[in-house]
Amino acid sequence: MWQKAFYSAGQQAVRLYMKLCLQPDVHWHEPLPAGAKIIAANHPTTTDPFYLTALIGEQMHILVTEGAFDVPLFGAYLRRVGHIPANRRDGAGVLATAAAYLQQGHTITIFPEGALSPVAGGFGRPMTGAVRLALMTGVPIIPIGIHLPREGKKVVPARINGQDTVGIFYPHGPYALTVGEPLQFKGDVQNRVVVRQLSERLWQRIAWLSEESAARLNARQTSALPTALV
Repeated sequence: MWQKAFYSAGQQAVRLYMKLCLQPDVHWHEPLPAGAKIIAANHPTTTDPFYLTALIGEQMHILVTEGAFDVPLFGAYLRRVGHIPANRRDGAGVLATAAAYLQQGHTITIFPEGALSPVAGGFGRPMTGAVRLALMTGVPIIPIGIHLPREGKKVVPARINGQDTVGIFYPHGPYALTVGEPLQFKGDVQNRVVVRQLSERLWQRIAWLSEESAARLNARQTSALPTALV
């Protein structure tokens, strides 16, 4: 009960922020299916998980970089609402935790790049966790493509547990997100070739949806220009 209450409070706070500071542009190819599912998206900014909680109505358990859980207060909030530390040293344990949530009917959110997308744009190489989870549990994957203007990103140096890192924040401006149709994968989770092939197929879909988001933003910005400049 308390977990849902804390999650809802954070969700409402982010929704208010987005209403005041962002210009969300969301397109759904299909409504989200009921029950357990995996949401997989590209990751251009540190703020993507927060914005997704506001744009996706139901509660999600997000795989979040492990270092974030060591940030005072913020880390406690992440644990309290049921997000999952993405410990690179224990990939099997992370997947087991996520699979347990899925088997209980919950929704998991994962960023297949495993880190932020390159600051200059484009995508990182996808990892296989999302597909492995889908093959382990039989649940569908919902691909999501995010796009935002590169000039709106704010790169902020940070230090967590003695390690230098950076956060890429997007405090205001247009934020486009396209939710794709569910993907249902079948195969042997122990077959690395199959898992890699399916992961590439998933990533191609996410990249395509991101390009669709970009096209909508570009069309909107073009239509806003004075006629003499178009």
